[in-house]
Formats: sequence, structure tokens, C-alpha cells
Amino acid sequence: MLVAGIDSSTQSTKIVLCRADDGAILAQHSAPHPEGTQIDPEHWWQALTAAGASLLDRADAIGIAAQQHAMVVLDESGQVIRPALLWNDVRSAPAAAQLIQELGGPGWWAGHTGSVPTASFTVTKLRWLAEHEPASAARVDRVLLPHDWLNWRLAGVFATDSGDASGTGYFSPARGHWLPEVAAAALGHAVRLPELAAPGSVAGHTAAGVPLSAGTGDNMGAALGLGVSPGEVVVSIGTSGTAYAVASAPSADQTGSVAGFCDATGRFLPLVCTMNAARVLDACAAMLGVPLPRFDALALQAPPGAGGLTMLPYLDGERTPNRPSATGALSGMTSTNLTPPNLARAAVEAVLCSLADALACLVPCGVPVSSVLLTGGAAQSAAVRAIAPAIFGVPVTVPAPAQYVALGAARQAAWALSGLAEPPPWPRPPGPSFTADPDQVTLARYAWIRAATATWDR
Repeated sequence: MLVAGIDSSTQSTKIVLCRADDGAILAQHSAPHPEGTQIDPEHWWQALTAAGASLLDRADAIGIAAQQHAMVVLDESGQVIRPALLWNDVRSAPAAAQLIQELGGPGWWAGHTGSVPTASFTVTKLRWLAEHEPASAARVDRVLLPHDWLNWRLAGVFATDSGDASGTGYFSPARGHWLPEVAAAALGHAVRLPELAAPGSVAGHTAAGVPLSAGTGDNMGAALGLGVSPGEVVVSIGTSGTAYAVASAPSADQTGSVAGFCDATGRFLPLVCTMNAARVLDACAAMLGVPLPRFDALALQAPPGAGGLTMLPYLDGERTPNRPSATGALSGMTSTNLTPPNLARAAVEAVLCSLADALACLVPCGVPVSSVLLTGGAAQSAAVRAIAPAIFGVPVTVPAPAQYVALGAARQAAWALSGLAEPPPWPRPPGPSFTADPDQVTLARYAWIRAATATWDR
């Protein structure tokens, strides 16, 4: 039996075809998405069709995981009303502040939805739509997430799972049901939301009769693909940066740093997300005019602490901490330390220090941080691998490169196909581990510049 897993991410669609019993990848394809923070969902469908042309017709079951939070709004006829606002579109930051104040403050939001919404969350984008495009808002009949919309296109079902739903801002992870009154308060009128499919269930069938699993969000898909167990912490350095762990109880962080998500198996996935991750390294490599392998080599030539050079990596605003209008900063420059190696090292340290902050936010939620699984495109960076253990202060393992979000979607499809109570026990690809002495000096200097610039964007 074969299963297909689809990862519809910010930048592309990736599809893997796997054996259902052990997850062995037999084939994989991808297709790009246009750039930008808003996109016509039709591009996702075109990419899915292109990447899946020779794979989906071989699958006995299909699962979809996709980028979280994006707002897809449909009218009564099922037509998309406007381009989807993606997770990294920060225009709804003022709407987030309004909603937090209107509905009882951070404590209310954390207690009812598991999270204090930022501009990423779908609920804030609904309020933005109501205020800035009222004619479009008045037409909204259904609100979907990217994977929900792809479920509908592929199988004609309006279905989602608790994992992806928990990132909307109008779902209760602790109770496992929608909060339609919150969506209505944000948009100005009631809307229809997808049916919630149970973990491991068949949500529908394609036109060819192939079972479709519930699907999930990208972080939940990655956790399922990695086979994350309670006690393990995943740090992903991709388009965004994330730190998350599987937990048996819901979290409700009133500071807003930790999003109290559900995972794709019926448990929970406390998660901290940063907006600035691998793209910071890309931008600095481009500024230095070098390819990424050379950028890595430069960073490793510099001493820890980059000769006193410290970067604040908030190049595109930031989600954690919640500073959507922030910009980056470079501190400690002298005539002797402003060199390509120090600049490269400062960029790597900045991204890792930001993610070390994310790890620290998980601890009060009952998540022990004794080791890290490092994933995402930047996990293949030699400089990131070498420096991460010192910044995080714990051993770091880098699982073998794989499309873990797509693998998670495929594993969910295999679960739905099997009818079992738990996902099939697919083995995790092995990978190297790294250790280093903690670098408290670098963390302290990064914390200083973060605090010193806290009022710049206000």
C-alpha cells in the first residue's frame, strides 16, 4: 500500500509517495509558489497538480499539511473572494491589539483559545478584512485555512483537524471545539467553519475514490513526520523559526509568547514562532556577495561573540516578541571588528539567540529542554550546527534531511488507511549530534540589544 503526503508551504508544494507500513519514500516532487504575503489560493492548487501529476494517482490514501493561519474566504457559491492573507502578513497587527482589548485581555484569550493572537492568527485577519474591505467582508460565507481549502479542492469536503484549527484564534484546544462567536465578533457576522475530523479518520474521498485524511498544519505535520515524543523539543529554522514540543496537557500562556496549539494526534503542541530565521542568513550572505557555503565558512572563521558585533535579527518585523513593526539592528561596531567573518557570525548567533529565547518560553509551560532536534533548511548549515549547541546550552541532533511536513501528512494518510488507534510506527531517519559549552556571554549581549531597541518600533 502506498500513501502520498502533501506539504503546501509558504514557498512551494512538496509531495512524497511512501510505503504505508514503514514510511520509506519511493518518489517525491515539488512545485514553487509565487512570493509575497498574500496569494491567490489557485496557485496552491496549480502547484499541487503539477507536483502530484505522477504521484497522487499511485496513492491508496492522501494527506495534506499546509502553512498555518492564512485566511481563505469564500462566498456562498464557494468562490474565493480575495487573495489569501498569509501567516507572515503583518498588516493586521492593529486588529490583533483591538481584539485582545475587546474580548477580555490576554488572560481571556489564553484561557479560551490557548493563545494570545498576533498578526499571524486568522482571527486578526478577519478583523482587518472587516475594517479595510467591508464589501468583501460582507460576502464571506466560509473561512478556511490553506489545507482546508485544498481538502475541498481535492475531495469536495470542508474538513479540518484540531491541530490546524488551533492556530485560528477562534478554536478552543482545551475543549476541542470551534468558538464561532469569536470569528463572528472579528468579522462582524457569523460564518461557516469546517467540520472537525478526528485524528486518524478519513475526512473524505477524491473523485477517484481515494481516502483523504483530515490533514493538519505544517508544524503539526512536521511533529508527526519526525515522530516527536513527549520530552523532545524541535527547533526548526526555515522561512520562520519555531520551537515546539508534544505535550499531554493544553497550555495557556498569558504573555502571548507560547501558542497553545493541538498536535495532529489528539495531544497538544505548545509552540513559539519567530518570523526571522533562515532568510536572515540568506540576506546577510547576499549582502556579503557570497553563496551560503562560503557564508558558513566565514562565520566559522570568526570567534564566538563575533568580535563584539551583535545583531538584532528582526528584519521583517517580529512575532515573538510581538514587535510587528520592528527592524533589525547591528551593535558594537568598531573599525576593527566590522569584517565579513564577524558579520556572518553575528547573523548566525542572532538567529540562534532568538530561538534560544523561544526555548526559554516553553519551560514555564512544563516543557523540559534537555535536547533539541534541529530541522529546517538552515539545519544543514555547518555554522548553524556548530554554534547551536553553545547558544541553546543542550545537545543538538540534526535528523537526516527529509520533507518532514510532507512525511507527517503521509503518515497521517497511512493512519487513516489502517483504521488503527495510533499512527503507524515509522522510524525516524538518523542524523549527527553536536555538543558545545554554553555561550552565556553571547546570550547576554543579544538580550541587551533586544531590550535596548524595544521602543524603536513604537
